[in-house]
Amino acid sequence: MRIEQLGEGTPEVAVVAAIHGDEPCGVHAVERLLADDPETERPVKFIVANELALEREVRYVDEDLNRAFPGDPDADTHEGRLATDLAREVRDCTTLALHSTQSYGEPFAVTDEVGAVARTVCPHLPISELVDTQNDTDGRLIEYPHTVEVECGYQGSTEAAENAVELTRGFLRATGVLPAGESLPDEGADPVEVFRLDSRISKSPATEYEVFAENFERVEGGEAFAAADDRRLVADEPFYPILLSAYGYEDIFGYRSDRIGVLEG
Repeated sequence: MRIEQLGEGTPEVAVVAAIHGDEPCGVHAVERLLADDPETERPVKFIVANELALEREVRYVDEDLNRAFPGDPDADTHEGRLATDLAREVRDCTTLALHSTQSYGEPFAVTDEVGAVARTVCPHLPISELVDTQNDTDGRLIEYPHTVEVECGYQGSTEAAENAVELTRGFLRATGVLPAGESLPDEGADPVEVFRLDSRISKSPATEYEVFAENFERVEGGEAFAAADDRRLVADEPFYPILLSAYGYEDIFGYRSDRIGVLEG
């Protein structure tokens, strides 16, 4: 685990990259901010978490780090031990965790609940959506207080790397690390739509999969939204899909959610 710092003093703000070794976008953001070396109004720590998985270009070495918290210093797995160290580093920090996905290209935020940190931070990020997981976060970093997770875009893409930079800058402005006056012209201009995670959309074995709906856009009851070979999936009732894709996951198409409101900028 690599830790770098900008600013003097004990940081109460942290940015975490490379929880998964096959998601390099966060590392790009960390390296960019360190290279720019901006003037800071309070200190921040940057953490490149799973360096070993990153070096091997794999998601994890022994187990998924984002399912291993709080970890165990005597764990048999690399990630089990690493989770303990990372949890200690972010325990007293407002934290941004940078991720990417194989299922959706636009950035959005994820929290365990829409609490004070989400309401303070998310309107200042270049996002249009926030997903409330309803505390369905066992073993994930976002179950820790004061933590916001962001999906930066498609895994391994240039767009995700650049999105990660802007998401990090927005987070650092929202937490007072960077001056608020440096905000982007359109930052916070539009409200952030809030969605509450509901259930997984199972994927039955097939040779070919399709999706017909768009993520974060309402699917009506009776509407076909995906297919496994010639078997169409039809919505029993309206919902909003999240991370819906044909091949992003092995055993699910994505997730159902409800739209529950907005956060104003």
